[in-house]
Amino acid sequence: MRRLAGLLLAGAVTAAGTGCSALSGDEEPPVTGTVTFWDTSNETEAPFFNQLVAAFEKEYPEIDVTYVNVPFFEARQRFLDAAADGRAPDVLRADVGWTAGFVADGLLADLTGTVAEPDPQDFLENTVAGVTFDGAVHGVPQVTDTLALLYNKALFEEAGLTRPPRDWTELRDYALTVKEETGAEGIVLNTDAYYALPFLYGEGTDLVDPASRTITVAGGPAVRGVTTAAGLVSSGAAPVPPAEDAYSAMQSAFKKGEAAMMINGPWSVADAQDGTAFRGTGNLGIAPVPAGSTGIAGSPTGGHSLVISADSRHPAAAALFTAFMTATEQQEKAAVALDLLPARKAAYSETVLADPVRNAFYFAHTKSVARPPLAETARMFGIFQEHYTAVLRGETSPEAGLDATARTWRDELLTGWIIPAS
Repeated sequence: MRRLAGLLLAGAVTAAGTGCSALSGDEEPPVTGTVTFWDTSNETEAPFFNQLVAAFEKEYPEIDVTYVNVPFFEARQRFLDAAADGRAPDVLRADVGWTAGFVADGLLADLTGTVAEPDPQDFLENTVAGVTFDGAVHGVPQVTDTLALLYNKALFEEAGLTRPPRDWTELRDYALTVKEETGAEGIVLNTDAYYALPFLYGEGTDLVDPASRTITVAGGPAVRGVTTAAGLVSSGAAPVPPAEDAYSAMQSAFKKGEAAMMINGPWSVADAQDGTAFRGTGNLGIAPVPAGSTGIAGSPTGGHSLVISADSRHPAAAALFTAFMTATEQQEKAAVALDLLPARKAAYSETVLADPVRNAFYFAHTKSVARPPLAETARMFGIFQEHYTAVLRGETSPEAGLDATARTWRDELLTGWIIPAS
């Protein structure tokens, strides 16, 4: 992994954070070069980020940026393929879950000491942790997100409920009350392994403990958490999720008013508000995820960062571009224009927090938990999802599903790691 330290003058650090010109007078020559930027934002967001690229080129005319919008679900593999062929883009908008794998493969530049290096003090808790490995920094958080409880205020009122549930037991009781009083489903669940994490965090545990190289997903606390999730289905509080595309089924039922609650992120809000249950109303409620039996509530830290290829031909230009695109001013603009959640603390201006959705997710983010920085994370989640789906559908027990998950991880991905005795 290449270090970019010392490539840019100190004056550029201030410039990137404020939007002012990086150079003054004739003291230093301007940074020049070309930057290819792969943006993984969706079709609604892409025009905005393309406009930011144009603003950068106007401010830094010596740098030419080629903007390429790459579909999110194709981007990780396309980046890997391009890097193998020596054609990786200079800058990629990467999901936080991809970074560890890219670093392990030596594909990302170390931004330590450059104009792009993020100061953890300037960012929300846990965001910079997702791009920091062994003391080296391999990206700059651009947006963050977390999961929260979304609920239908009208269905709550019809069922006589006056506030969101505080823990999973109360959520189950709420869901059953809604079902009895309104005929709607109480809560709909997603089988994606990412959505299982709040149930584990609520029991004070995680998938693994990297410090001790221990696989904890089959331990007692994790079993309790997943048993809680499975109990929502077995009790009738939630319907049996479909074996495939459970996310779409969940989102559809919620936005139509066929279910009172779901656990989801800020990316789902615009679509939900376009549904018949929420369009043109203030009917959408948002609260932090409920707590587990420990009294702890926790939700995974997600989001996107800008990373620079280790093989960038113009690393100084790429670093300056990355600093500009992730600066406070740009993050604040993106929040207002696209309802994204900024990663920088200073971007939470009065204007940003005036929106109830952004305000609610900002509060929900206080319960966020950093995910273990493992290169194997993507494959681990795929294996976990298979077993978690079976558990929620009643096809296997939480104990058996989590034990199978842990053993497969140890045999195929985490060789030498420990699975504690039950």
